[in-house]
Amino acid sequence: MATALNSKNASSNTAVHIEPKTGIAFPVKLDDGKSLNSVGLRKKSLLGMGIKVFGFGLYADNEKLKNLLKLKIGKSPAKPTEEMYQLVIDGDIGLTHKIVIAYSGLKMNMFKKAFSEALGESIMKLNGGRKNEELANKVLGPASDQIKLATGSEMEISKLPGYVLETKVHGELASRVESELLCRAYFGIYLGEITMECYKESKEMFGQSMLSLF
Repeated sequence: MATALNSKNASSNTAVHIEPKTGIAFPVKLDDGKSLNSVGLRKKSLLGMGIKVFGFGLYADNEKLKNLLKLKIGKSPAKPTEEMYQLVIDGDIGLTHKIVIAYSGLKMNMFKKAFSEALGESIMKLNGGRKNEELANKVLGPASDQIKLATGSEMEISKLPGYVLETKVHGELASRVESELLCRAYFGIYLGEITMECYKESKEMFGQSMLSLF
């Protein structure tokens, strides 16, 4: 990331970056080598209050990303461009979206419903306006509604080689779906040209991280 990442996790001495609005710590590197390129927060308005639902970190295989940017873009632009973001969304590059729950009142069935609705809308935008609820429900649909989502609960949604979207909840595999459309739709939610207001800051941070790779 373009910002300094010098915090340490006292228990493991692992370098972390703190998402400032939630205080959630995200490791600078994952075990598979992906690097943290941005952090962010999902907020939702409830009864006039802004609820902090979850903090998140967006990770990428920065070596492959660097090679792709230099091949397709060449020289570093003055600021991040939509073309750069689209390369990340469309490319067969390893990505991970790490979610850490911040709201203690969240239930798994509530999360799954909101998750699938947002993903379904993103799929529809890429699919000529056609819905594909079956595809959207394949990601978290297999996860049991009985799973507890306490504050600090973690999920990881990763784009693996060959456009495979893998989802883990509490470190356990929930689904693995091979679909280029699904991969593009999922990461387009956070990096696409039209993103929710609460995701714009993390998108810009990801863009600045990409600029540092040139």
